Amino acid sequence: MAVSAKIDVPDQSLVISIIGRFDFSSHNDFRSAYESLDPLPGNIRIDMKQASFIDSSALGMLLILRDFAGGNDANIAITHCNDEVRSILEVANFDDLFTIS
Repeated sequence: MAVSAKIDVPDQSLVISIIGRFDFSSHNDFRSAYESLDPLPGNIRIDMKQASFIDSSALGMLLILRDFAGGNDANIAITHCNDEVRSILEVANFDDLFTIS
């Protein structure tokens, strides 16, 4: 599992890309992708294009990111979800908390 982060220059969004399994083993890398940024960009995208799997610990990490980014005021999109990832997010009602595409 790999996590990479970059600032998308045109819109100044933080893009965190997930590669492979998104589970507890990626906890430290995922937190490091955003915690050191000061200020945290107003828009955050979690790119799941290369994610093969997510589990409940990944859902928890997304909620921690949401709280860190401002809770209800956070602008976080989870993008490029495959059918399995999208299904897990929808069953957990994450489409009420995040923009999912």
